[in-house]
Amino acid sequence: MTAQDSPELEKLYRDFDDEHLVPLWTQIGDLMPMTPKPRAVPHVWRWSSLYPLAQQAGDLVPVGRGGERRAIALANPGLDGNAYATPTLWAAIQYLGPRETAPEHRHAQNAFRFVVEGEGVWTVVDGDPVRMSRGDFLLTPGWHFHGHHNETDQPMAWLDGLDIPFSHYTDVGFFEFGADRVTDYSRPNVSRSERLWAHPGLRPLSGLRNTVSSPIGAYRWEHTDAALTQQLLLEDEGQPATVDQGHAAVRFVNPTTGGDVMPTIRAEFHRLRAGTATPARREVGSSVFQVFEGRGQVVLDGVEHPLEKGDLFVVPSWAECSLQGEQQFDLFRFSDAPIMERLHFNRIHTEGEQA
Repeated sequence: MTAQDSPELEKLYRDFDDEHLVPLWTQIGDLMPMTPKPRAVPHVWRWSSLYPLAQQAGDLVPVGRGGERRAIALANPGLDGNAYATPTLWAAIQYLGPRETAPEHRHAQNAFRFVVEGEGVWTVVDGDPVRMSRGDFLLTPGWHFHGHHNETDQPMAWLDGLDIPFSHYTDVGFFEFGADRVTDYSRPNVSRSERLWAHPGLRPLSGLRNTVSSPIGAYRWEHTDAALTQQLLLEDEGQPATVDQGHAAVRFVNPTTGGDVMPTIRAEFHRLRAGTATPARREVGSSVFQVFEGRGQVVLDGVEHPLEKGDLFVVPSWAECSLQGEQQFDLFRFSDAPIMERLHFNRIHTEGEQA
């Protein structure tokens, strides 16, 4: 209301309130901005701070029924204290102590794990033990039972990513407890899903039905590293193999469709040569990055942040982002791009190009 509003208009607004109605003309600036105006803000979390806090949680907080997981979520400062990295993505550091077991459960939300460092944990997904090792990207698609066990005398921490905020907002969540332990304590080097599916360019005839999520339990670092290395070697030979000069990148895909590994989450890995800078970009949709190796900087909406191994940062929708490597700079990225593309909201603007 304004000082110029007539008594009749003021009464109309009160009547709207009484009937739980809101007129568009008082809201349109917030509901339909000229460009996205996210509440989430760009932010960086330092591994040097996160890991010691996870260690303290390991000493003080047990793993088991009730809490289920010792997972510490990244809470975006712009999202009112919610445990969300962005309005669609959840990211957390999960910490499993020596000889600990996280019991099995399943949920409608899609999940993955990315390992920055450490060995000796197996995640058991629908009874299939999957080794977790440095640089590996591991899937737990929605409604698959899963638990973890650490078979060493050392703790291990990794990145969890899920679509919890999107699932919570759309009221699609289901949860079910499984076994109090894990259903298989064997420790194979290669999981059954990898033995069947993880052969380049080959699809088993026993698996010709397309699946909603990838049937591969683990995408191994040695394959990711080799692919990125060969892109840069081809670039050296003058071949068109990289996304930009000095910038190699791969996307993890579902081998049954060629699309994203899960219906709500896209996962990629990026490698920048020392001295390489990416052009500033804005995208509809949000992303979370974690530095796997090397040092560099990210510029988020004009603010430069130094980065090193383990650091995480969030890029909200339409925030400007560019990267620069001081040395070879390896980064894991996950985003909500499958949602944006399926709903045809996706849009990208790169500095220097026409909007």
